[in-house]
Amino acid sequence: MKPAPFEYHAPTSIADAVTLLARLEDEGCDAKILAGGQSLMPMLAMRVARPDALVDLRRVPGLDHIRLQDGHIAIGAMASKRAAELSELVRERQPLFHAATRLVGHQQIRNRGSVGGSFAHADPASEYPAVALVLDMEMVATGPDGERVIPAAEFFVTYMTTALEPGEILTEVRMPVLPAGTGWAIQEITRRSGDLALAGIALTLRIEAGRCTDARIAAFGIDATAVRLGEAEEALRGAAPNGESFARAGAIAAASLADPMSCIHASAEYRRHLVGTLLERALAEAAARAH
Repeated sequence: MKPAPFEYHAPTSIADAVTLLARLEDEGCDAKILAGGQSLMPMLAMRVARPDALVDLRRVPGLDHIRLQDGHIAIGAMASKRAAELSELVRERQPLFHAATRLVGHQQIRNRGSVGGSFAHADPASEYPAVALVLDMEMVATGPDGERVIPAAEFFVTYMTTALEPGEILTEVRMPVLPAGTGWAIQEITRRSGDLALAGIALTLRIEAGRCTDARIAAFGIDATAVRLGEAEEALRGAAPNGESFARAGAIAAASLADPMSCIHASAEYRRHLVGTLLERALAEAAARAH
């Protein structure tokens, strides 16, 4: 199929883009932002999305940075996933985000797909939303009223829906540097390499004096958004980092999932089982890194 007809706009500054979006909204025009296009273009081709206009951000300068800023890593929304994958700063200072990036699609997709585009797309089966919850990332949105910072816990609202207001553009994502001695892991099950996850786990783990002192765990591919697994986190605090405690946390996590998604590829019960198994594996991997 071919996309339905649409207007095409290519602003050359973020201010022009914001002004253009406001005008299109006033005109009753349904406008979509085009960043990397790796999710939007297939949706246009299949006419799942039929916007009246596309606003292409590729000519807007200053949105592709990756830098250390005020103690955190700041990534411009138009930075490609491949740039994040190749960034020594990201690889060394935030390896969980780096590992998640390497799981996104294939290299050709990462070459074109933008970091900000993935966050704004908010697919619950993608890796980034779960990592954002684990790391307490911040999203910087620019709109008619200027900039505002949205915590990750408030950014993902429901299926492919974020807290971005009409006329706002995601311009930057911010993540902390991973503290020394923190273990991390990301595990997922996909039908084929590069596919979206049937279920996945992202986490960080702190171990001190032979005990788990802090765990931050999020699951993806199981609900309308990525979800924190608070009961499993609590079960790990103060526990010895061994197979027994990890298996218990996995069982608690699986039992805490009230209504996982179900589809022809994975039933709700299968997804529940995957979460428990993947969490147990991820905890063992993170514990080895913490040590």
